[in-house]
Amino acid sequence: MDRKALSDIARKKRVFAYADKIGNIAKTCRYFGISRETYYDWRKRYAAKGVNSKPCPQNPKLRVPKKVEEKILYLRTNYHFGPARIVWSLERYFGMKVSTTGVYRVLLRNGLNKLPGGARKRSVRDFKRYEKQVPGHRVQVDVKFLTFYRQGRKIKRFQYTAIDDATRARALKVYERHTQANAQDFIDYIRKTFPFRIHTIQTDNGHEFQAKFHWHCEDLGIRHVYIKPASPHLNGKVERSHRTDKQEFWQLVDYVDDVDIKAKLKEWETYYNCHRPHSSLNGKAPFEVLREKLQKQPENV
Repeated sequence: MDRKALSDIARKKRVFAYADKIGNIAKTCRYFGISRETYYDWRKRYAAKGVNSKPCPQNPKLRVPKKVEEKILYLRTNYHFGPARIVWSLERYFGMKVSTTGVYRVLLRNGLNKLPGGARKRSVRDFKRYEKQVPGHRVQVDVKFLTFYRQGRKIKRFQYTAIDDATRARALKVYERHTQANAQDFIDYIRKTFPFRIHTIQTDNGHEFQAKFHWHCEDLGIRHVYIKPASPHLNGKVERSHRTDKQEFWQLVDYVDDVDIKAKLKEWETYYNCHRPHSSLNGKAPFEVLREKLQKQPENV
């Protein structure tokens, strides 16, 4: 028996096992892309003489076009996007409409329905993450440590990140040193980048956010608060955004020099704020949500 026949037999067994598990033939057929007539024919043959090696027909009407499938696989393998974000990206950038179920079938058929080990899913915690409604009411700030290698030399840099709690708008800047002076400079950069007044800055208790930084914020009319020690989940939005940076930006960038890396980070900041569909914003970009909120609450600008 050749490999194709063995693969067909294994697939039929999966179909039967899935149908027995959920107890619904119609859903099983939709899930595997076969007709109910085909399913009952397989069952009849199985009852008579076991699973045979007759090829498994598929319903081509349930398959997405080849061009769409190629883009789905590209977004999954390069950026580790989930089905929902793939759907938003296809519609936003390519004008292609496909359902999340259609995307999942493509991933399942190509063995990409599970992310690689290095791209773990978000763990379930026993706390609830709250969200402010007014832009600038609370901005989370943190630092991401970066390591590059060039000509055998290890290079360390520091990405300072700010994310608005209400809109997920972000400000990003890379520094050579991890100091309070750079943290103060970053606050000035945030004020120029965000088109709204900042009421409160929230940070952890790192050395870069101590007295000089604190009073710099206060002198600018910005309240500065610390999260509780050993509670990084309280800065969860900025922490999660750093994982996005790693998966969708830094893994694709090679270090040339600081000028190049700063220019590329600025492009990523613009893309993230203006174009990238955000899962927590129902596929909208942060500045799209910001525009909606400012239209509803212009007095808070």
